Amino acid sequence: MKLDSNNHSVFSLNYHLILCIKYRKKVLTDEVSEYARNIFERIGENYHITLSEWNHDSDHIHVLFKAHPKTELSKFINAYKSASSRLIKKDFPEVKTKLWKEYFWSQSFCLTTVGGAPLEVLKAYIENQGKEAKIR
Repeated sequence: MKLDSNNHSVFSLNYHLILCIKYRKKVLTDEVSEYARNIFERIGENYHITLSEWNHDSDHIHVLFKAHPKTELSKFINAYKSASSRLIKKDFPEVKTKLWKEYFWSQSFCLTTVGGAPLEVLKAYIENQGKEAKIR
């Protein structure tokens, strides 16, 4: 397993983010998605976030990314949604006409942690800590 590090810690923090267009409007083309991806990468630099994978459907995106322990994920997601919404509507006027009251992203999102050992393996590992030393 490859771990990231900084001065005081070693970590591997991978996340899967799903963002939906408000009312699931089908406005994401390949061009709009690539534009949104570039914004994600630019803003992510300020939050120590690295994009690992990106894909989209016409009404939502899937993002796999890595972050640092001090990254404030909710602040990053809100900054991204705000900036990308504004810039996409400005640079893709045809998108703006398909939206309801100019909302772009749904207010909600799905964020899950990914990678590493399965939960059951971790639980068993933690439960068994110190047991081997007691047996000897």
